Amino acid sequence: MNAHGFVHKYGDNVDTDVIIPARYLTTSVPEELAAHCMEDIDREFIHKVKPGDIMVADKNFGCGSSREHAPIAIKAAGISVVIASTFARIFYRNAINIGLPIMECGEAARDIKAGDEVNVDFDTGVITNVTTGKTYQAQPFPPFIQNIIEKGGLLNSIQSE
Repeated sequence: MNAHGFVHKYGDNVDTDVIIPARYLTTSVPEELAAHCMEDIDREFIHKVKPGDIMVADKNFGCGSSREHAPIAIKAAGISVVIASTFARIFYRNAINIGLPIMECGEAARDIKAGDEVNVDFDTGVITNVTTGKTYQAQPFPPFIQNIIEKGGLLNSIQSE
């Protein structure tokens, strides 16, 4: 499984209230959440993002509350993978549970710039910045977690067995 797209870049400590502001938590409809994804720090995000695009951030991405709304909003907005130096642990698990691919790679998170074209190979963990030609090695998920993500989340993977 691969992801290929253009980068939307953010910094440290992007919390779940920024990813999906609390005022929109009256719904759990993915498309409605996506319409407000990142709007408090990047009003143009939802107008710029294209299916397959990639989100890159620095450390502690997804800190804050434990709501699953945050990874759902990102995935429904069309993001194919989030690359960060580190993830808040609850976001990390919620992303897997809802089938949003994530990769931890500090070097890639530091080097990759907004607008770069990037390819991610989930099987090998290789992240390639097509714009610069530089490659990075992330730790790929084991096959059972890749299966959960490929099936669209934990519930889908259980129901398909």
